[in-house]
Amino acid sequence: VQLVESGGGSANTGGSLTLSCTITGIIGTPWCMAWFRQSPGKSREGVAGVGRDGDGHYADSVKGRFTISRDNAKNALYLQMDSLTPEDTAVYYCAACRGDLGWRWGQGTQVTVS
Repeated sequence: VQLVESGGGSANTGGSLTLSCTITGIIGTPWCMAWFRQSPGKSREGVAGVGRDGDGHYADSVKGRFTISRDNAKNALYLQMDSLTPEDTAVYYCAACRGDLGWRWGQGTQVTVS
C-alpha cells in the first residue's frame, strides 16, 4: 500500500493550494483518510480528516479555510487550502487507516506560504 501526495508548493499569503493524495495497492477503501502537517521544530499535527461518509473534521486553526474531500472510487484524498498564512507552512502528509492495514503514510509534500 502506497500513498503519494502531490500539489504542494509555494503560495502568497491569502492564496490557495490544493493537495492531492492517491492510494495504490489497496483492495477496497480505507476507513479514514486524513491530512497531517509538521513544521520545523514542531510535532506532527492533524489538519483534517474524513470518514467513508464524507464528513470532514478540522483542526481549529484551519476551520473555515481548508476543505477536505475524498473520492472512494479513486481512493483519492484532497485538501483545498484557501486564505493561506505563513503559519500554514509545513510538510503535509496524507494518511489512511483501516483495521487490517493500521495507519499508512505518504512521504509528505512541502507547502510554503510567504
